[in-house]
Amino acid sequence: MFTGEELREYLHSNGETGSRVKEAVLAHQRNMGRVLMVRRGLYAYVPHGVSTKSHAVDPYLVAARVKTDAVLSYHTALEFYGKAYSIQNRYTYTAHRPPSPFRFQSREFRGVKTPMVLRRSGKEDMGVETCDRAGMDIRVTSLERTLVDVLDRPDVSGSWEEIWRSLESVEYFNLEQVIEYTLLLGNATIVAKVGFFLERHREQLMVEDHHLWQLSKHRPKQPRYLERSKRSSGRLVSAWNLVVPVQVLEQSWSKVL
Repeated sequence: MFTGEELREYLHSNGETGSRVKEAVLAHQRNMGRVLMVRRGLYAYVPHGVSTKSHAVDPYLVAARVKTDAVLSYHTALEFYGKAYSIQNRYTYTAHRPPSPFRFQSREFRGVKTPMVLRRSGKEDMGVETCDRAGMDIRVTSLERTLVDVLDRPDVSGSWEEIWRSLESVEYFNLEQVIEYTLLLGNATIVAKVGFFLERHREQLMVEDHHLWQLSKHRPKQPRYLERSKRSSGRLVSAWNLVVPVQVLEQSWSKVL
């Protein structure tokens, strides 16, 4: 994978400085079947002897290279770590100014804006890890940040069953990192969601009272919905002032054979 800017810099380092050199090289390589355009400004190298029609480009590399600051996140991060309950055909990344969603090789790529609170505090990279993918460095949210993010944005993470089952497949979280990131976001509803999830998994995740206490101090003063955009009926979990759908409380999906 490479960008048009990376190609321009490479040509410049080799003395090729003409204004149209990059376009000429790209056109030639595409005609030769050696380069595949993913979207404007992003290209994939096609191995020798492989057809552009049959060459499957790694979707994680696509999502990670759409923008220079792109970070694989939400359900896509869970998939990357092998913790997703099911595989989606949509790949999500975070960036300051993500382009409009696009499709490539029957997959959808969607960007989500980096939370403004992280940008203002200069902590956009909090909970971001650099991982190797096919010899290239890509950035992915840590499991700790991903836990908080998917609870915050179910609209880009899947159903509650998908979220719950995926997170329950993770054997260990650094709870101090989870709490630090949660509180940094400064959103009482997010605090309640994370606190509720951790409390429901105390034994599995070795959650102690002091972990919950750190969060409970910042829980909402008035009841909030687990999913604000879908104010479905549920039960009030008073400890977190959170209205939770019965399906989530009872994990009724587990009863379906």
